[in-house]
Amino acid sequence: ISDTDQWKALQAHVGAIHKTHLRDLMADADRCKAMTVEFEGIYLDYARQQATTETIDKLFKLAEAAKLKEKIEKMFNGDKINSTENRSVLHVALRAPRDAVIHSDGVNVVPEVWAVIDKIKHFSETFRSGSWVGATGKPLTNVVSVGIGGSFLGPLFVHTALQTDPEAAESAKGRQLRFLANVDPVDVARSIKNLDPETTLVVIVSKTFTTAETMLNARTIKEWIVSSLGPQAVSKHMIAVSTNLKLVKEFGIDPNNAFGFWDWVGGRYSVCSAVGVLPLSLQYGFPIVQKFLEGASSIDNHFRTSSFEKNLPVLLGLLSVWNVSFLGYPARAILPYSQALEKLAPHIQQLSMESNGKGVSIDGVRLPYEAGEIDFGEPGTNGQHSFYQLIHQGRVIPCDFIGVIKSQQPVYLKGETVSNHDELMSNFFAQPDALAYGKTPEQLRSENVSENLIPHKTFQGNRPSLSFLLSSLSAYEIGQLLAIYEHRIAVQGFIWGINSFDQWGVELGKSLASQVRKQLHASRMEGKPVEGFNPSSASLLARY
Repeated sequence: ISDTDQWKALQAHVGAIHKTHLRDLMADADRCKAMTVEFEGIYLDYARQQATTETIDKLFKLAEAAKLKEKIEKMFNGDKINSTENRSVLHVALRAPRDAVIHSDGVNVVPEVWAVIDKIKHFSETFRSGSWVGATGKPLTNVVSVGIGGSFLGPLFVHTALQTDPEAAESAKGRQLRFLANVDPVDVARSIKNLDPETTLVVIVSKTFTTAETMLNARTIKEWIVSSLGPQAVSKHMIAVSTNLKLVKEFGIDPNNAFGFWDWVGGRYSVCSAVGVLPLSLQYGFPIVQKFLEGASSIDNHFRTSSFEKNLPVLLGLLSVWNVSFLGYPARAILPYSQALEKLAPHIQQLSMESNGKGVSIDGVRLPYEAGEIDFGEPGTNGQHSFYQLIHQGRVIPCDFIGVIKSQQPVYLKGETVSNHDELMSNFFAQPDALAYGKTPEQLRSENVSENLIPHKTFQGNRPSLSFLLSSLSAYEIGQLLAIYEHRIAVQGFIWGINSFDQWGVELGKSLASQVRKQLHASRMEGKPVEGFNPSSASLLARY
């Protein structure tokens, strides 16, 4: 893509942008109006990007050169766009309407998806009604979901966002959902603290039922159940999300209580499969989770059918490519002014950095430009008291500000100037302008700031951001927000010409860990010395 005239035109355009300042760009009312998009109550304002309407036109031309429309269609049509693993990429099928037709290998996968959804719906209703009982005859009210990476971060984000939604909270009364991911035994201790095995159901999430960390945690939790309730309790207290029914059965779980998913769902894109839908339905009931799936589906449809000018994921993806590959800003801060979205940034970290953290093109050629983004974030206003100092006066880091009009938990104290939510949102509106406009030495002098402090109190401004404003934060909007980021990341990968759907970079560390595991066993059990490692690793291992 970097050899195209459209890429070169953007490179040549960078000089013109460097001559502008957001203070001046923001004075143009027509430009500001042109840089807003609305879809179903989600309002995006990207006027504070270091871009003009000409920049956006050039980015649309780049999208054409990269065959973006064609690549989006290929994804939705089930073409094997994950070429290194020879797989379709069909997380959109997980939330497609029942009557949709989406093919993989010539087969419509939507009926298969709905067969699992119907099974989850039925199981969650049985479970929540108290008809499903544990080994001692008591109904189960606690759920521990055991899985790592995509089997954990996405469902945790949705769970955290739903916890304080009034409708979801009402449905979850008297229930607990916890997640166990890390193989660190401390995480096991935390996840079962104050839980009674008698009233606990454990969901083991592993497609192959071989993931090292997950299966060790599964065996550890199984031991917790068996030591308290006996071996026959496993089938009543443990269920699985897996496609390996043989290993599920050998583990002691009834294969009828295993919920499948497919090779065309990547782990980090799997929250809308049984991976997320099962534990979330057990906690909140399927009707709430269905709204979440419908929200994601609405964005899928918008992404596939809307013109690029009005297409939220396309605009966001193109702006990210502009910031990373042309302006040279490698990071992005995700700043939701909503505590309910506190687990959004950790999920997007994986979604983005595992998808687009690639150094070669989809054809295996070394990239002549930087791809991928360093994602991090924290809810406002917490982040303001943490890392905003660097964003205001240190490095330039483009920011995503996410605000919600209607609070999940409104509080208004008598005698206060504004409600608690308005206090929060005052900062949501102020911060992007502070970044864009900054503060000049002249302004400081007019405020009689002493000369020696002027350099320290000057803000250069001209720091890009964009703002999302959501009407509310219910299950539907949470689904929309998830899908916006999923598709935005895919757009970036489609432009950069990389495979956003494999993750070979996670393999090497895993294979080296197996060598270490053998050494630890030999040293602990047979007293053997540390051998076959470099001097640094050998001395660290010996000390351990």
